[in-house]
Amino acid sequence: MPWLTIMGLLPLIGAVIVWVLPNGRDQVARVVALAISLAVFVLGLAMALQFDVSHAERYQFAENHSWIPQIGASYAVGVDGIALVMVLLSAILVPVCVLAAWKDYRGNAARNFFALVLVLETFMIAVFAARDVFLFYVVFEAMLIPVYFLIGQFGGAQRRYAAVKFLLYSLFGGLIMLVAVIGLYHQGPGGTQGFLTTNLTGVFPADLGLSPGAAERLMFLGFFIAFAVKAPMWPVHTWLPDAASEAPPSVAVLLVGVLDKVGTFGMITLCLPLFPNASRWAAPVIMALAVISVLYGALLAIGQSNLMRLIAYTSISHFGFIVLGIFAMTSTGQSGSALYMVNHGFSTAALFLVAGMLISRRGSAAIGDYGGLQRSTPLLAGAFLLAGLSSLALPGLSSFISEFLVLVGTFQRYPVAAVIATLGIILAALYILITYQRMFTGPKQDFAAGWRDLDSRERWVVAPLVAVIIALGFYPKPVLDVLNPAVERTMTQVQQVDPAPAVQIAEGATP
Repeated sequence: MPWLTIMGLLPLIGAVIVWVLPNGRDQVARVVALAISLAVFVLGLAMALQFDVSHAERYQFAENHSWIPQIGASYAVGVDGIALVMVLLSAILVPVCVLAAWKDYRGNAARNFFALVLVLETFMIAVFAARDVFLFYVVFEAMLIPVYFLIGQFGGAQRRYAAVKFLLYSLFGGLIMLVAVIGLYHQGPGGTQGFLTTNLTGVFPADLGLSPGAAERLMFLGFFIAFAVKAPMWPVHTWLPDAASEAPPSVAVLLVGVLDKVGTFGMITLCLPLFPNASRWAAPVIMALAVISVLYGALLAIGQSNLMRLIAYTSISHFGFIVLGIFAMTSTGQSGSALYMVNHGFSTAALFLVAGMLISRRGSAAIGDYGGLQRSTPLLAGAFLLAGLSSLALPGLSSFISEFLVLVGTFQRYPVAAVIATLGIILAALYILITYQRMFTGPKQDFAAGWRDLDSRERWVVAPLVAVIIALGFYPKPVLDVLNPAVERTMTQVQQVDPAPAVQIAEGATP
């Protein structure tokens, strides 16, 4: 059964159905969008249950069909452990976002919004499943179209500026990547399947004693810059606070929770295997940039007065941790980064959606316009606090395990970077707890007297995210069992082994 093709086509068909609905059928559009997104989730769950965990390093559910043989492009899809969890992340968050935006739009606006979300879901599934570099590039760029219109048409007062800035940054990175894609094809075996990742892996053989040539370095930089913009990393991050603060909350969830993960996903699944020598060559500089991202994002988050911009800057800090683990070149660090991509998606989704619920009630994103809300809206306050505590990596919640693994894995090879990055945890406690104190504690405010707490629909939006945050906090093993084999394969491709422990246990001694 072509699971991935069906999962990709179903939202596209749903988008067409929503678009052709007659005027005045916006309720039908909502129902169709939710039903289609739930069907995709069920398909993804069924596919995951058939995934062979014992061979999670292999690409499974693979399809390979000739697409444009004249240039060597194929329709080739498949998922290993890392791609599988990212596809599932997309399939879980889309119905949550559809339900969150249920009452936000009317008439043609509702049809356009939900149709664009479904189109975006198709591209998200396709980009994580693509096993052909040309197909990956096409989908990587195509994702910009629905996001541009979702921000530009449905965002805040500065939506057009934010949408254009997002588009220009992404196109800049994508065009640099296109040059590298073309160069990589000419370095490879060519032929009708010349863009397959399996045919391009090994074009630059991993050799610990070999310095990367100019071609490998330039192509690595072409891919890495595009992924750094998407991630987003300092100093090419400035589009994110504008885009996330102006986008509707549900769109911000998909933008930061899923789309930005394409950057870090590309680093671990394309940059490292395709350019192993250049990856090791660039690792020290990238580690420095990642540490700057961790601290810079956290410091700017502390100083924010706009709630949505604060959450965006926290994400820049978290992406710094993810990149840190990837280029630490240890199995512990890379496993932590892969798990971090999942955990960050859920915790940030909860923060953005609860923030959107608050803004819809107050009509303002300014943190100073709130106060004392835990008395009148305890469920809203509790949901925000739990999501925030997960974001600051409190033990028992999902982000703690992934952040701990990243720091431990980084310390094995780059102890100074790990120690400095640990300051990000302290800063995270400041920006989350200070924000919670300003918005939810203190005397009850007059404006909140008539506020309603979470209604039944909003509880269905928040409950799945809270459940996953708690479940992965206490028992991440099933996800790690899927991720670890793919990480080990990447380590082998880059010819890296974990550093030996600093303290050796004597033979025959009791550990």
